[in-house]
Amino acid sequence: MNMEETTDRKQAFVHKNGVTYFSKRTERRVLFLMTMAMLVWGIVEYAGILF
Repeated sequence: MNMEETTDRKQAFVHKNGVTYFSKRTERRVLFLMTMAMLVWGIVEYAGILF
């Protein structure tokens, strides 16, 4: 990869002036993973597996 290819690539997130900006793809991926984690947690709680 040359320098031009690396500078054109979009970053997953950018932190400017105390604010973090996420790309659409990163935001969707994070929210999907959080949704799946809550689903698994709910199933575990309902089944009473851990406690």
